[in-house]
Amino acid sequence: MTALVGKPATDWEPVIGLEIHVQLKTRTKMFCRCETSFGLEPNVRTCPTCLAHPGTLPVANGQAIEWTIKFGLAVGCRIADRALFARKNYFYQDLPKGYQISQYEAPLCVGGRLVVPGPDGEREIRLNRAHLEEDAAKTIHVGGVEGRIVGAEHSLVDFNRGGTPLMEIVTEPDIHSAEEAKRFLQLLRQTVVELGISDAEMEKGTLRCDANISIRPAGSSELRTRCELKNMNSFNFIGRGIDAEIARQIAVYESGGEISQDTYDFDAASGTLTVHRTKEEAEDYRYFPEPDLVPYEPRSELIERLEAELPELPGVRLARIAPVVGYETALDLVTSARDALYTKLIAVGAEPKAAANVLMNQLAAAGVDPEAVNPDELAKLIERRSEIPGAVFNEGVAASGTDSFAAIDFISQSSISDTSELEPLIDRILAANPGQVEQYRGGKQGLLGFFVGQVMKESGGKANAKVVSELVRAKLND
Repeated sequence: MTALVGKPATDWEPVIGLEIHVQLKTRTKMFCRCETSFGLEPNVRTCPTCLAHPGTLPVANGQAIEWTIKFGLAVGCRIADRALFARKNYFYQDLPKGYQISQYEAPLCVGGRLVVPGPDGEREIRLNRAHLEEDAAKTIHVGGVEGRIVGAEHSLVDFNRGGTPLMEIVTEPDIHSAEEAKRFLQLLRQTVVELGISDAEMEKGTLRCDANISIRPAGSSELRTRCELKNMNSFNFIGRGIDAEIARQIAVYESGGEISQDTYDFDAASGTLTVHRTKEEAEDYRYFPEPDLVPYEPRSELIERLEAELPELPGVRLARIAPVVGYETALDLVTSARDALYTKLIAVGAEPKAAANVLMNQLAAAGVDPEAVNPDELAKLIERRSEIPGAVFNEGVAASGTDSFAAIDFISQSSISDTSELEPLIDRILAANPGQVEQYRGGKQGLLGFFVGQVMKESGGKANAKVVSELVRAKLND
């Protein structure tokens, strides 16, 4: 391959494919009856099967198989007539058998797509497959940087996680920026959560993502040597890691070098990439069919039942909301699960952009459960927002998740609108600022805001700003 030296960074196109691992929240592990768990003492959810004692045999978890098929149906995969489990052979301390039971040549779900609306329109990200496997145990690196293997003094293994059902979703290399990768992952995560098959929490490791990244000259269709980023535990870190790897590869090509196919760790604290190991290919794993598990052939009745259970997917709602409030706001509403309340607010007459703004700012900041909010009452509060001091309005939104909240009662109790109470206060403010009064009457109309602000300050923020503004204007124009 000839390196193109001297090309501007904008003349390079990133090519990104993602491998997403989703822990399914079944009661038991994939091939044994141990209960799944999070946060327990190490090695208390284990048995001879998940610890690979000689003579033990796996039995497939039917719930995990159904949920993987359900996901496949939701994203338009072709469900295999006959799926096979295989042994993926590699040696690492977190894999007691010396192989992982996974799927290779005949996965449960093939193809599929996720349509990701964006600022420039919709983008279709194709899926290669979604298959089922068992998770590895958790390796805990002691010492080093943030518990990473690089520089660690020693490692410990917790087998509680080993054997947990893991759905792996592999995309085609259809993603072309870090931002697009983040949007795809946010929408994919929300889809998985709403299907009820996983909590998909990155901080707990129930959603994990590796990114395969290469670059090519803009306008080219070639696929160059790719590198893999692993161990990224938030959407922002994934975006930053991808950007760092893109920049590294551009620098290598710009200096006349070549990319070697390696796996990297991204350290979010320092923004640096560290080589983890040489990237493996499928042939390195010496796949062969798992002899202790029979092929799985899903029944047509099962497929029909699972199709009937599918809810309206978040991507559909996102496409519906985005033209009204803008893409970024719509994405925030959908991926935070606040869009259901947004829809209810609109149905009772709330202005769409005002409703979206309140939900993604005041309601989010207050930590209010959207399902606990009475949309009729919150809509009344939003409608009268201009009349209510900011601090009082924020208090009202924060109280909207309580059973006793009534917008009109809250406003009347929290806002001073009585002119007989406000006029003496306004008179004192005007008398204390004769110079500003003279300037206002001389044409500086912008000083109205100064007087209103002084009244609001004196009232502790509880005066009705609209009423104050009208009273001050009337007095100054006398």
